[in-house]
Amino acid sequence: MKEYNFKEIEKKWQVKWENNVLFKTEDKVEGKENYYVLVMLPYPSGKLHVGHARNYTIGDVIARYKRMKGYNVLHPMGWDSFGLPAENAAIQHGAHPAIWTKSNIENMKRQLKLMGLSYDWDREVATYTKEYYRWNQWIFKKLYEKGLVYKKVSTVNWCPECQTVLANEQVEDGKCWRHSNTQVIQKDLEQWFFKITDYAEELLTGHEELREGWPEKVLTMQKNWIGKSFGTEIVFTVAETGEKLPMFTTRIDTIHGVTYCVVAPEHPIVSKVIEVNPSIKEAVNNMRNMDIIERTAEGKEKNGIATGWHVINPVTGDKVPLWIADYVLMNYGTGAVMAVPTHDERDFAFAKKYNLPMKVVINPIGQEEILNPENMTEAFTEVGVMVNSGEFNGLNSKEALEKIADYVQEKGYGEKTVKYRLKDWGISRQRYWGTPIPVLYCDKCGMVMEKDENLPVELPTDVKFTGNGNPIETSEEYKHAVCPVCGGPARRETDTMDTFVDSSWYYLRYCDPKNTNLPFDKEKADAWTSVDQYIGGVEHAVMHLLYARFFYKALRDLGLVTANEPFKRLLTQGMVLSDSYYSPTENRFVFAEEVEVKGEKAFLKTTGEELVVKMEKMSKSKNNGVDPEEIMDKYGADATRLFIMFTAPPEKELEWNENGLAGAVRFLNRVWRIVIENKEFISDEKIDYSKISKEDKGLIRKLHQTIKKITDSIEDNYHFNTAIAGTMELINDVYEYRANILGTEKETTESKKIFGQVIENIIIMLSPFTPHFCDELWKEIGEKGFLFNSEWPQYDEKLIVADEVTIAVQVNGKVRGSLVIDVNATKEEVEKAAFEIENVQKHVEGKTIVKVIVIPKKIVNIVVK
Repeated sequence: MKEYNFKEIEKKWQVKWENNVLFKTEDKVEGKENYYVLVMLPYPSGKLHVGHARNYTIGDVIARYKRMKGYNVLHPMGWDSFGLPAENAAIQHGAHPAIWTKSNIENMKRQLKLMGLSYDWDREVATYTKEYYRWNQWIFKKLYEKGLVYKKVSTVNWCPECQTVLANEQVEDGKCWRHSNTQVIQKDLEQWFFKITDYAEELLTGHEELREGWPEKVLTMQKNWIGKSFGTEIVFTVAETGEKLPMFTTRIDTIHGVTYCVVAPEHPIVSKVIEVNPSIKEAVNNMRNMDIIERTAEGKEKNGIATGWHVINPVTGDKVPLWIADYVLMNYGTGAVMAVPTHDERDFAFAKKYNLPMKVVINPIGQEEILNPENMTEAFTEVGVMVNSGEFNGLNSKEALEKIADYVQEKGYGEKTVKYRLKDWGISRQRYWGTPIPVLYCDKCGMVMEKDENLPVELPTDVKFTGNGNPIETSEEYKHAVCPVCGGPARRETDTMDTFVDSSWYYLRYCDPKNTNLPFDKEKADAWTSVDQYIGGVEHAVMHLLYARFFYKALRDLGLVTANEPFKRLLTQGMVLSDSYYSPTENRFVFAEEVEVKGEKAFLKTTGEELVVKMEKMSKSKNNGVDPEEIMDKYGADATRLFIMFTAPPEKELEWNENGLAGAVRFLNRVWRIVIENKEFISDEKIDYSKISKEDKGLIRKLHQTIKKITDSIEDNYHFNTAIAGTMELINDVYEYRANILGTEKETTESKKIFGQVIENIIIMLSPFTPHFCDELWKEIGEKGFLFNSEWPQYDEKLIVADEVTIAVQVNGKVRGSLVIDVNATKEEVEKAAFEIENVQKHVEGKTIVKVIVIPKKIVNIVVK
């Protein structure tokens, strides 16, 4: 028998697929509906790990399945290839980022091809190429013309080592996400912004359109990030200067209980306070440089600085102290907060710490005695009855909220408003490896945009990667340019764009990747988007996915696309977990080569410290990434794909265990043997169902049940593990059928045809999971062409339901036999057949039959005495 040689087979079919341009997608195929399957754009780090392999295999199985279901499928791949790691590599190794990036792309592309992924490589894009980033610049200009791009001075997170701006999400415990020992500081810089806040409301309401196709968890994360709040903006006055100080509150019902006010350390008024009282400057800077997430963390002690200034409450006329507090942020509301310690937990903790006054203005319902602030151990935050609130006393606080908001607005003290936590997207980065911003500064014309015909503004090549500052600043030729308006001397913008710009519209470029006149043709983009199925990690919920939604809506408003949302369905795959060795003493995960294993224990070679084994997310930082190329070399791509899809549903975590791969290989060998040893049974002849036996019926029924199970499992949230389990069950039945029927007196012409039909369908149904393996078996059974172009099998509902049923027969409640009878038999027929069972006759002989109870398709109970 021919052996299953996965190395030979996989290489053979990868060459055949490529030579036949099998995966090329046409924009339109007559009679077929377009279906767009997309996996999130990967960063070309140079090497895949199994986490990547899982993500890409999920996409490939879906793409192959949908193709076989009759869709015209778009399944592209490209590279999110700008970014700081390439620049850091240039600094460390002296290699230009383009050379480093190109080399990584070539290696990862080779690895992806080894996995047998059905990508249309003709549509490949790489965001670091000028053919791509030209359109980043073009879109930037269009958004600027639309009023969605602006520049302003902003306080930013700054990594002194990266010498660049960091997003809040890139700051971990006050340190840079890439340099865990580098303290992030706050710095005021002129920055370019996309006005994403113009779309805040639509980004929220758009969730209704996504409700059925997106995980609820992702929608909730976005909702919280956008942070819509209904409230009142009320204007206090600084007593010492007369300056107006607006404050946003969602609890205007507590306005009579304000006993102090707080501002964020970044608030503009703080600089004025420092001019008067410079002694607080250092403490303020320390607050500013704290990690934003840490500052606002629940349960963290709140810190404050007294300004010595006061503000006047417009409603009560009270003069209360003004403080600076770390728990107040400039990126929410106005950066100033009226503090009501008796009715807000953070204010309560702050007031207790600094011995600030408290005043109760809401009392528990049904309680006559007014709460005493001195006896309170926590803030009262429930709905209650208004007290100490003038004309609003006695009102339910919920009712008072509306009435006081109306009162404040009528008196001109402020107005009812809606605020969003979402702030505009700062896209400026002080680094080389990104899209140049197409802006120039002319002494005569001011700030001007580069002309379209001069795009792309290309990255300079005469730069120095020193590790200090922005390398673009070292290129005199780049900085000194010609004004596109007056022709005079001008200075180019040296900031580059955030790489999230690249990944906010790449899915549209796939629709028309060779277009040199526009980023994409509208008709082609509309033919493919919204993307039918998007696949990627949940960690992108509030950055990439939110930015991509904003971009798509903005491009729609520019007339470039028609739909409202970029992605109809989103699948967030679970993490791959792997054993990692952790050193408690050195507080780090250690590399495998540093580990010495003795029995069941592991030790650090250098110190002898016993290491802790932790099941952690597979990543480079944990030193636990498993190279899929090594796995494929040992077990094969198809076994790797099968194991990844079988071990856990795609949305769940997958615990990596190499033993499971050996099991996948064993299963494939079982399938291989049953096909190779019995391929002579494959026939195009029709089955004569009038001549089949009970065993034949059972195998046919199992086949159609399996087709339905696999189809339903894939269609219903891609439960690939259930689909594969169904195939394994069918294989067991096939082996049993061969042992009991084929080669025995029960073998018939029809049984051989049935056996061949089942084998043929097993190969087809396994092909999305193990494509090389199945194409080889397809050829072995005499079929031509590729399974990629084959039709998915259909099940027959009539053949799924058994035409016979087994019924237990009892006498006085004890089982005395069973009968197999037509599923549609009448009660009379069932009763008659029950009395024909020899053991039943024995137990009723000579006894009086009281009654016979027949429960159709289940049981017969004969009652005798």
